Amino acid sequence: SSLIRSSDMEVLRLLVLPALCAAYGTARAPSGRHASRLAVDPAMAATTAFDLKAYMEEKRVYTEEALDASLRSTCSQTDLIVESMRYSLLAGGKRVRPMLCLAATEMLGGDISVATPTAVSLEMIHTMSLIHDDLPAMDNDDFRRGKPTNHVLYGDDVAILAGDAMLSTAFEYVAANTKGVAAERVVQVLRMLGESVGPMGLAGGQVMDLKCEGQPDVGIDTLQWIHTYKTAALLKAAVCCGAALAGASDEDLARCETYANKIGLAFQVADDILDVTASTEELGKTAGKDLDADKTTYPKLLGLDRSREVWTVAYQ
Repeated sequence: SSLIRSSDMEVLRLLVLPALCAAYGTARAPSGRHASRLAVDPAMAATTAFDLKAYMEEKRVYTEEALDASLRSTCSQTDLIVESMRYSLLAGGKRVRPMLCLAATEMLGGDISVATPTAVSLEMIHTMSLIHDDLPAMDNDDFRRGKPTNHVLYGDDVAILAGDAMLSTAFEYVAANTKGVAAERVVQVLRMLGESVGPMGLAGGQVMDLKCEGQPDVGIDTLQWIHTYKTAALLKAAVCCGAALAGASDEDLARCETYANKIGLAFQVADDILDVTASTEELGKTAGKDLDADKTTYPKLLGLDRSREVWTVAYQ
């Protein structure tokens, strides 16, 4: 449980605490556009009175309201698929990706109302990935966030289509609802979202993950590639999209990208460790699934102690 707290809170502090220090005026003096916002003194950040848990809860509640308002059936023919989509979209969770998007916008002095459609879109994409990931052809899981998975309730056919609809709706929602920012920025966000879920993103990483199951000769470089694209790509999109909507320069975006890649690696290493150390009740999903499927994970390749060291390095 200590690692659960670390992965959920301490890794997030890496981005959110400096971001909010910057947003609320505790950063160093500026040196170029946005420079102080991306170079907060770590000692100052560590001693601030900022309450990360309260901030996360505030943004979670804000995101829940936005998600609930984002998806409604408009005719009886769509009632079933929208019900399936809403079931998974509103099933709870920490809403980390929307929170990171909004934090990055605040970090660079932007208005979170401008970034809210993108925050919703990120959670829609993430939810799609969970619906599909739980299917029998993928990870074959019956529980997600402590509740029956989508296909258990609605069947494989509806779950697949609900995931498909969630993905397309994510892009539609950004295009239709992002206001108060130049069209070029919206296109930039749509491009980054598309990349995060494509061959050099979530889908490509997931394929490699599946193809490496049970393979004895998978090395650490392949495992890092899988996690960089399966997990970190959407986190990178969350941070970079939020920054872009606030007018980030190319240099700022490059820093955000490096930052988010490290967060993504730390998240996935923690997830690998938790799969073999935590219970189903603690995880909210079936524990030990990676081991049962003979997936390539950090504990499998490096052992638990070395995996914890890798997590620490990524965090630092």
